[in-house]
Amino acid sequence: MSVFKDIVKLWNSDDLLSQAWDESYKMMVLSNEIFNQAIKYLRNGENKETIIALKKRDMEINAYQKNVRRKVVTHYAVSQDINDLPNGLVLLNMVVDVERVGDYTKNILDLALNHPNTIRSEDFSEDLHHVENEVIERFRKTLEAIHTQDADVARSLMKTYKETLTNVSDTIVNGCISGEIRLGDECQTVALALYARYLKRIGAHLKNITTVLVNPFDAVGYKQ
Repeated sequence: MSVFKDIVKLWNSDDLLSQAWDESYKMMVLSNEIFNQAIKYLRNGENKETIIALKKRDMEINAYQKNVRRKVVTHYAVSQDINDLPNGLVLLNMVVDVERVGDYTKNILDLALNHPNTIRSEDFSEDLHHVENEVIERFRKTLEAIHTQDADVARSLMKTYKETLTNVSDTIVNGCISGEIRLGDECQTVALALYARYLKRIGAHLKNITTVLVNPFDAVGYKQ
C-alpha cells in the first residue's frame, strides 16, 4: 500500500515535515523550469554567459535538498515519533531523484556549451525527437500526478516507461557505439548518443518519483 495518502495529510498540517514536503514540490517545479529552458537553449542556441547562468541555478535545487533534509531530521529529533518514519524516508529518496534530474540537466547544458551547433532532435533522428518529447511530457505529467495525487497517471507512466523511453534511447546509444548509426562526423554521433542517454536518465529519475504514489516504501523507486 502506498504511503502517499499519509503524505497528503502532511500537506494539510503545519509542522516541519509538511514544510519539507512543500519544499520538495517546489524543488520539482524549479527543476522542470530549468530543464525546459535547457532544451530551449540546446535547440535554439544561446550565448555562453546565459547558459552558464542557468547551470548555476542548480545551486537552488541543491539548497532545496539541504533544507528538506534539515527539516526532516529536525522533525524526528524534536517529535521522536517514528510512526510516520516512512513518510520522511520517502521524501528523502524523492529529493535525491530530483537532484539527479538537475545534474543531468546540467549535462544537457554542457552539450549546448560545447557542441559547435544547435542540437534540434528532429534533425538528428526521429527516435531522438521522440525521446525528447517523451521526457518533456513525462516531466509535466509527473508534476501533475504529484500535485493532484493521481495514482492512475503514475501507474500509466510506470507501465509505459520501458517501451516508450528506455528501449528507444538504448537503441540510439547502442547504434552509435556499434557504428550502425553515423551522423556526418564523430561530433554529431557523440552528441546524439550523449543526449539520448541524458534524457533516458532524467526519465528514469522521474519514474522513481512517480512510484511514491503507488508503491509501499520498500518498493519506492522500483516498478514492483
